[in-house]
Amino acid sequence: MAYLNLPNVQNQTSSLILTFGVTDPVGAIGIQADLATFAAMGCHGLTVITAILIGDTARIEDTQDIDVDWVADQARVVLEDMPVTAFKVGYVGSIESVSAIAEIVSDYPDIPLILDPFITAMPDPGIDGEDILIAIRELLIPQTTVLLLSADELSRLAETWREPITDANEDTLAMDAMHIIELGAEFLFVTGTPCEINQVANTLFDSSGIVRHDPWQRISGAFAGAGSTLSAAIAAMLANGLEVPEAVSEAQEFTVAALTHAQRMGMGRLIPDRYFWARESAEANGADGTAGATDSISSLDLPKL
Repeated sequence: MAYLNLPNVQNQTSSLILTFGVTDPVGAIGIQADLATFAAMGCHGLTVITAILIGDTARIEDTQDIDVDWVADQARVVLEDMPVTAFKVGYVGSIESVSAIAEIVSDYPDIPLILDPFITAMPDPGIDGEDILIAIRELLIPQTTVLLLSADELSRLAETWREPITDANEDTLAMDAMHIIELGAEFLFVTGTPCEINQVANTLFDSSGIVRHDPWQRISGAFAGAGSTLSAAIAAMLANGLEVPEAVSEAQEFTVAALTHAQRMGMGRLIPDRYFWARESAEANGADGTAGATDSISSLDLPKL
């Protein structure tokens, strides 16, 4: 088999990314989605579980938060053993977990932090929801390299400091975005920003304003895990040494490809295929996908690292 002839890479270490998030039995969002995306980008994922999810491709039925001491201990033990090149924070679970995670990442100020805290499909946390938003705003956003929010999530977060709005537009979006930047985030990446009707667009902000605005052709279908794939891909690109604007661009290309190749695994939403390139390689090399595998993979149109 082709992989038996690969050079000895025993002492070469992949970039290590520590991700905090929820476990998903389907693998569409959370920890499992992160691990798949990291691997596709040539990185190795380390995990801290903040909550356990019960659900399928159609719905999320319930979650169970992990005790905050367990959250903190998972991270501390790993960080004492391995050199991490990026942090990704997803679903935090509780106010206590926000505080613990914020304290942990503050000990590593030179490691980029990608924050994707909102999963809109998650069950409503009720009265604790607003308190969690405030804790994220005060403790995690000031330490964040790239904060990923949908336009709706940005508006919701902004409601913790201003009156709710009834009609989001570009001026309101920019105002909200710059306020989040003022809270300390280095970059804010907003998905679902205004664009043509047959497109979707994402906009990257920093303290100077708009850094890049990327429109994409709208892909038909309902997906679970598009945002998780995007934020994990950004984390992997940063871990591999790219600057933020380029990392965001390459991560979007990867996510669009994963959505284009999305699979219907159940009766609900489509799941992004983070290993689309491996399947293309197998198809190009016959049923077993082994002959000439190293050559075929290198010729695929993958995001450039």
